[in-house]
Amino acid sequence: MSGAVTQRAVVRSISPVKECRRFASGGHGPSYNEPSGYLFGEKPPAPGTKRVKDAWEMPWYLGMYGGAAVFALVMYFKPDRSVRTWAAPEAEKRLDEAGIEWRYKPSPNSGYPNGIP
Repeated sequence: MSGAVTQRAVVRSISPVKECRRFASGGHGPSYNEPSGYLFGEKPPAPGTKRVKDAWEMPWYLGMYGGAAVFALVMYFKPDRSVRTWAAPEAEKRLDEAGIEWRYKPSPNSGYPNGIP
């Protein structure tokens, strides 16, 4: 007999109707912050007092701006690994060895017959 009572109690507690009602009623108030007329809802401090920063603000500033500075330094000093850096000198050397003219020569009528200074 105790097995049947336990089984009924389990069935009642997992009833889908009760679960739906429990989640649908919610009752958590408005889903947005009411407009207050202040930037980020924060009132300005009274005259003569300083604004107190929240605990998360300084780590956020250090992380964002410090990370941007480190990224800028890394990008500035990173080695140049483009194809043009190593391929152009090699191509010039091979063309010179083969006797092929690869440098630009302006026409005599261009105003710069000996090349652009």
